Amino acid sequence: MGPKHDFSGAHVLVTGGTSGIGAATAASFRDAGAQVTITGTRSGPSDYETDMTGYRYLQLDVEDKTQIDAVAAALPRLDILVNNAGFALPSIGLDEWEPEIFDRAVNMLLLAAFRMARRTVDLLAESVVPGGGSIIGIASMSSYFGIPIVPGYGAAKTGLVGLTRTMAAQWGARGIRANAVAAGVTRSRMTAGMFAHDEAVAPTLARTPLGRLGEPQDVADAILFLASPAAQWITGQTLAVDGGYTISG
Repeated sequence: MGPKHDFSGAHVLVTGGTSGIGAATAASFRDAGAQVTITGTRSGPSDYETDMTGYRYLQLDVEDKTQIDAVAAALPRLDILVNNAGFALPSIGLDEWEPEIFDRAVNMLLLAAFRMARRTVDLLAESVVPGGGSIIGIASMSSYFGIPIVPGYGAAKTGLVGLTRTMAAQWGARGIRANAVAAGVTRSRMTAGMFAHDEAVAPTLARTPLGRLGEPQDVADAILFLASPAAQWITGQTLAVDGGYTISG
């Protein structure tokens, strides 16, 4: 059970909120009293097996600029933006060492995150919730380490750390904080294949001091903290949520 936060009255957008870290984050904000909008690639909430009760659902393919603009334009208010949508293209059999696939990864994971933040910044600046307007990005272990299978994903997630600092520096005067969480290997659709094979996760576990892989709620709890008044003097930071993987010698 995570810490208790009160987000009553807050308007939250979680892109890619239909599964994995995004779904856990959206549910946590909803259960803490927020009005939560989630996005997914399918046409409507009935196209998912999971229960979408209590959310506003908007269709969004983050590779499509016009859809990003449309989602931003459909929001009457926004206090917290969680840029979560996207995945590693090798998980569907594509090779990010091919320049066109590399481009797709950077567009999906970095350019789209910037565009959504830029399109919603004026709404975020109007936030009156405790803690102020907040942008949370999802970084990765590939923000810090060279992981050969994901050159595009890794470059995008590394860029996101820099973008987070830059947005924090630029928009702090408008009362907006920008932070990120760098998720370790966490259970999701994208990592399901890895989780299914002990030999695939053994090297990661061997250098994780806390001795287990991540669950979506582990990352969601950190996101809620960063968006909360408890973090109101924290901006431009990337918090590793990884069981200690990044500090293991």
